[in-house]
Amino acid sequence: MDRFELLKSLSEAFGVSGFEDEVRNLFEDRLSGFATVKRDRVGSVVGALEGDGPKIMFAAHLDEVGFLVKSITKEGYLKIIPVGGWWEGVLPAQRVVVKNRRGEKWLGVIAAKPIHELEPEERKKLPKMKDLVVDVGVKKGFEIKERLKIRPGDPIAPVSEFTRLGNPDLLMGKAFDDRIGAGLLLELAERMPEHKNSIFLAGTVQEEVGLRGARTCARMVEPDVAFAIDVSISRDGPGEDGEERLGGGVGIVIHDRTMIPNRKLRDWVISLCEVNKIPYHLTSITGGYDTGVIHISGFGVPSLAIGIPTRYIHSHIAVVDERDYENILKLLILISERLDRQRFQEIMS
Repeated sequence: MDRFELLKSLSEAFGVSGFEDEVRNLFEDRLSGFATVKRDRVGSVVGALEGDGPKIMFAAHLDEVGFLVKSITKEGYLKIIPVGGWWEGVLPAQRVVVKNRRGEKWLGVIAAKPIHELEPEERKKLPKMKDLVVDVGVKKGFEIKERLKIRPGDPIAPVSEFTRLGNPDLLMGKAFDDRIGAGLLLELAERMPEHKNSIFLAGTVQEEVGLRGARTCARMVEPDVAFAIDVSISRDGPGEDGEERLGGGVGIVIHDRTMIPNRKLRDWVISLCEVNKIPYHLTSITGGYDTGVIHISGFGVPSLAIGIPTRYIHSHIAVVDERDYENILKLLILISERLDRQRFQEIMS
């Protein structure tokens, strides 16, 4: 499977937080060809490549933002509960898929009033989440509950095709947060260099609802050093003029809501980039990464988050630059090779 097909399969897979089975199976099947794979009891997957050096954990979360069915109206519309962070402005008229308890999937659309029906004041306001509903084929005489076997608690995911844009460097699809990270870990496993370290590649679950899978993974692995491989926010969209942009290289996260990284680890990774001519930039976000809980597990774990600049996250579509993906992969290979016991002691000193 080439990179495009790998990322397409990961991106398009169903995997709302708490319902990651489909994407987890894809990740686990591919990872098991290169590593010894285990699951924790929450559902995260860890592939181990054992050595006698430091235990290095790379984590990427498998779950995506989505919704749950809250209730079903008498007409058959599905009222929804957000899973993860959503802005209502990106939701009306978007395609979704509902997965019932039998594993059957039903396409739907988030209902939206035509502009012709909106009062002048309504046009100035965003819809509220509590007022949004999903239409899965509502029609008088068609019993949604009975025919489609949908009930409250069933998960709902965005629907979007993974593709390459007219600019061939740019990839577009859903759930890049964090299926891009999952793809990087799988390619790292495939291209893993000779090393003496113990490498643990973790596909975590329920990151979008509180970093839950990372917490249990950290207890299972007990890493010496940890890295979260995730998205960061590209600030080169319409009306923006930030330093972080597509094609800007590796995002080294200097601050987020859940962690201030280990300074010596951060500076060593920066030096790796500079010596090996890997483009990078320093970034920060208001959210958090899996390292937010990993770094305070056990007696503490030196940790760092690494992000790929991404446009339009937490919506039905995101865009990344494949050159950034390749540069992050180069960096992860170098970290795996060179973060030996001596380097670890220097970081801890």
